[in-house]
Amino acid sequence: MNSATTPVTSPIHADPALRILNRLLHSFRGSMALRLWNGLTHHIGRTSPAFTLVVRDATVLKQLVLNRNPILLADAYFQDRIDFEGDLYAVLHLKGHFQTLALSLRERCALWLDAMQLPRMQTTTLPQTKNTALNADKSFSHNHSKKSDRAAISFHYDVSNNFYKLWLDEQMVYSCAYFETLDDTLDQAQCNKLDHICRKLRLSSGERFLDIGCGWGALVCWAARNYGVRAHGITLSREQFDYAQQRIATEGLGDRVSVELRDYRDLEGEAIFDKVASVGMFEHVGLANLPIYNATVRRVLRPGGLFLNHGITHDEEGWKPSVDTEFINRYVFPDGELDTVSNIQRGMENAGFEIQDVEALRAHYALTLRYWVRRLEASHDEALQYVSETAYRVWRLYMAACALEFEAGGTGIYQILASKPGATMRPLPLTRRDLYH
Repeated sequence: MNSATTPVTSPIHADPALRILNRLLHSFRGSMALRLWNGLTHHIGRTSPAFTLVVRDATVLKQLVLNRNPILLADAYFQDRIDFEGDLYAVLHLKGHFQTLALSLRERCALWLDAMQLPRMQTTTLPQTKNTALNADKSFSHNHSKKSDRAAISFHYDVSNNFYKLWLDEQMVYSCAYFETLDDTLDQAQCNKLDHICRKLRLSSGERFLDIGCGWGALVCWAARNYGVRAHGITLSREQFDYAQQRIATEGLGDRVSVELRDYRDLEGEAIFDKVASVGMFEHVGLANLPIYNATVRRVLRPGGLFLNHGITHDEEGWKPSVDTEFINRYVFPDGELDTVSNIQRGMENAGFEIQDVEALRAHYALTLRYWVRRLEASHDEALQYVSETAYRVWRLYMAACALEFEAGGTGIYQILASKPGATMRPLPLTRRDLYH
């Protein structure tokens, strides 16, 4: 993603585009370089640039003059109207800069006058695919019907199993890893996580275990192979279902593990399972449907059974319109919605669960995401065999931005362990000591 244009340094007053960028970025808390479509360059900051922003389309600058929404920059990057060279995480600090940028009336007028002098350009954007349509937020009903949820899950997960394999771990786990030390590899940390969940649930041989949103089958296979349970997983992703089916057959677990394409709302029976896990799934449910989700889990769980709910939370109540929510719903998870961990727990309690244990994993997810980004970037050329350049850029930017958000505390992730009342015996030991033996 390098520009072939030979850089030419030019004074700010010599070009309206550089004047626009200087006005918009002069207060940026960092050091960067700018390079325009005509080769003109400009340096902002007092130290060596952490990155170079390459502007290929003057229309981007016109749009920023009218609306300084950081999503415009993301959209332009996905379409190859802008690019960058250097530190991706440093580039993402532009988001906060544009969100807090305040300009006087005089500055806004000067920007507008310069914008009128920019050339009209015919630029070629990157080809789109069905899974990376730039107006994805307009392609779904957002009412969390079964049909809409299937489409939303397919949008994100049915991209390509081979694409995910490039940057996920060997077990194909697409959720927060569990690092016992900073020296753990991603593969080790994901095995740690799978085992941590099984130990928290105190899985034992012969128990019936349900994984809601089973992904590519890592947890159900791990639980059956290492803890002797009869495991069942459900997913809405056809690609994940096909992969999990093949995995179960390859590992010789057909007598103990099953998966099916099923919406959680269509689960049948009462008190069917001894233990239930949901890992990285309830973010897709929709806040209005969380009571149905919790009630369904409670119905299929036996009295005294344990439910581990693992998922991402937000630092603000509800899923209010913002740059972050618009970006997520437009490009990544069309119907994803987050809430505070306290509200998630309250919903579980309102459904009749007793909260037994809560563990924060925010630092672990930040590490996981940085691993994923490095592995994806290292596999760029191979990734383009399975997805478009646009899709590659969406995942790259999304995961890097999420890493920074977890590090800053804007989002969190928790494992909430709860039990269904009604059993005569305690659902858990008196202490957590058994988890760490």
